[in-house]
Amino acid sequence: MSIERVGILTSGGDCPGLNAVIRAVVLSAHQRGWEVLGIEDATEGLIDLEVRAPHGNRVLTPTLVDAILDRGGTLIGTSNSADPFHYFGHRGSEERESDVSAKVVENYHRLELDALIWVGGDGSMRIAQRLIERGLAIVGVPKTIDLDLGGTDYTIGFHTAVQTATSAIDRLQDTAASHDRLMIVEVMGRDAGFVALHSALAGGAHICLIPEIPYRLEPVVERIQKRRDDGLLFSIAVVAEGAAPSGVAPTYAETGEAGGMPKLFGAGSRMAAALDPMLPLEVRVSVLGHIQRGGSPTEFDRILGTRLGVAAVEAVADGAFGSMVALQTPNIGRVSINEAIAVPRRVDPAGQLVEAARAIGIEMGS
Repeated sequence: MSIERVGILTSGGDCPGLNAVIRAVVLSAHQRGWEVLGIEDATEGLIDLEVRAPHGNRVLTPTLVDAILDRGGTLIGTSNSADPFHYFGHRGSEERESDVSAKVVENYHRLELDALIWVGGDGSMRIAQRLIERGLAIVGVPKTIDLDLGGTDYTIGFHTAVQTATSAIDRLQDTAASHDRLMIVEVMGRDAGFVALHSALAGGAHICLIPEIPYRLEPVVERIQKRRDDGLLFSIAVVAEGAAPSGVAPTYAETGEAGGMPKLFGAGSRMAAALDPMLPLEVRVSVLGHIQRGGSPTEFDRILGTRLGVAAVEAVADGAFGSMVALQTPNIGRVSINEAIAVPRRVDPAGQLVEAARAIGIEMGS
């Protein structure tokens, strides 16, 4: 198959390192004489060719991507509510859900794309697989802050999110110690607690609650009281947004974006409200939220994004469609997208990371 024109899109939530992928794809493809078309705002740019974004779908040149390596976000925009199989659009004054996947396939061919490089996480890769089954030539690139996608050791954005959370914990240690408080730090992690657990370990937290381990308050209170008995009058708790007490569902916002996933909200506040009457110290909550998505990517994410971008171009050249390039330390390999999404990646409650946390006294609430 002769390749002349390749599309690239970034799908789902933004994260640091996406521009590193885009830059690597453009520079590597340019060496092969290929044209790269940036698809604006994920599949929005394939649902309607007259896209809402100011630039629209555009050819990406080496000059255009020259200075984006250290920038957060994504040059070509993204969306986490543009599933073409469940697309919410306006018809007159009403907003209705419909299947516009046929339009995506049609516009893929109208744009004369020979292949599409699809950068996304677990949910985005599920959409990509369904489009592959409809005949699109897609190569996947894994990105997700939550690290909940299978088949790869690390995903773009995770390392930077952990660094951001760790930096926040470092700062909160100071104010917690100054006021003898329990500081609860809520971080991202819908179904997977990797950001919470890694940042708790790196930041020296004393409590870590994750979705994979339903928690009880009693051991948390005991850990805090033991620290006070030892003369340590403050504590730091890291809580993933999807963490919940045993037998209770996670907390969600009352409203969410049409077409998007239900929005988790309030895990830290719920924990604080429950603990406040049980403790002889003040409790404060810091929700990091989208701060974890922004900012300049770490060197790790810049290098990983670059390597995965180059590998995606090589996979297109080899005709390895339906595959996802993946970090299989120390190399970049390939797995099928089907394999990557078959079993969601989660923290193993009996694994070494959790064992290490418990061995140094981090209370997991169980």
